[in-house]
Amino acid sequence: MVNIEQFAKRLNILMDYYEISAALLAEKIEVQRSSISHILSGRNKPSLEFVLKILKAFPEVELYWLLNGVGNFPKKVEVKASAPTLFSEIETPINTINEPKPAAKQVNHIIDNERKENTDQEIERIVIFYKDGTFKNYTP
Repeated sequence: MVNIEQFAKRLNILMDYYEISAALLAEKIEVQRSSISHILSGRNKPSLEFVLKILKAFPEVELYWLLNGVGNFPKKVEVKASAPTLFSEIETPINTINEPKPAAKQVNHIIDNERKENTDQEIERIVIFYKDGTFKNYTP
């Protein structure tokens, strides 16, 4: 069961976070201003429709946090790269010692193509970030 007083406090936290008034919140989630006022005062309980409108308007709000105070606000979102990257198809051979890595060859090829296309611009450096947190700087 939802504690109405705690729900009202979390609603106030949400409004403070977004720096919006009760009137602006009502406008954003498309409810009457009195609905917000009645919930904040403890007169009315939030309806399912009300809660769903908040979740739709504010994707950073977790359902369980809003209802029960469990979880985080704003919601912690994990960013995963799902799109292919420039070097996702390139594999580095294990036995190469002094031979430039295929990624470096690819970078040089890209740099050469860019120079041909943009003769008035010069590339200062290229930084490649690896999944393990390391990176390499390439200066043409």
